[in-house]
Amino acid sequence: MSFVSSFEMIKKAQKEGYAVPAFNAENLEMIQAIVEASVEMESPVIIQTTPSTVKYITLEEACCMVSTLANQVNIPVALHLDHCEKFDDIMKALRVGYTSVMIDGSKLSFEENIAISKKIVEVAKPMGVTVEAELGQLSGKEDGLVNLNGAYTDPNKAKEFVESTGVDIFAVAIGTAHGFYKGEPKLDFERLRVIQDMTDTPLVLHGGSGVPNETIKEAIRLGMSKVNFATELRDAATKAVREVLKDEAVIDPKQYMGKAREAVKQLCIDKIKVCGSQNKS
Repeated sequence: MSFVSSFEMIKKAQKEGYAVPAFNAENLEMIQAIVEASVEMESPVIIQTTPSTVKYITLEEACCMVSTLANQVNIPVALHLDHCEKFDDIMKALRVGYTSVMIDGSKLSFEENIAISKKIVEVAKPMGVTVEAELGQLSGKEDGLVNLNGAYTDPNKAKEFVESTGVDIFAVAIGTAHGFYKGEPKLDFERLRVIQDMTDTPLVLHGGSGVPNETIKEAIRLGMSKVNFATELRDAATKAVREVLKDEAVIDPKQYMGKAREAVKQLCIDKIKVCGSQNKS
């Protein structure tokens, strides 16, 4: 079976010094592109959906598509519910077969974030499902919500958070943002070093789209074991569709969505190389 939990692939990445790429998908063509790229590169991969995505395609539909494609290939593929703030929605994802979930309590108080994260862990871990949580907040736009005032992860609270919750993987805010950047992002590598020294839990870099490749590689070298990419994939797909539709005679969705799939696949190949996960399946 190639449809698996993300925990083992991320722990392997942490041990060997690379990162597992986590790609957000919005439809069948993007899922196909991600899987095809990962197979070609022999890379483990995490396919992610956000709460808004599973309003467009349901949790059941997303799980069916990803699990069907995953079980046709020989690389590990995980399906992750990203940035979910509601306990009940995560329970639904667990019931339909998601293999990884993120409880995002970053907008709550420190104590409330610990409480809800721990509650998810208590339910999901016995099911073999990986749990990700976040401390600190990224600025920018994510899932239709805008946060203009990001808050960096406090290293002094990071250790307490992971030990109190028992989360499998830990998303930290060190200067990245959701969406495209207006300038080059400046990551707080010293903060990352301190957090890495204080906890053995694999770390996650959110907001990977638009971050220079060398910056991502340095973050991985300093301890990031999972890197999320979303905006760049949407951008690549949309630009490909727009290019095809310049020809007003085109009416077959296979023509323009096929080009979108090709564009997303190539971008995923590039990001797999950045993460160093090729030939790690």
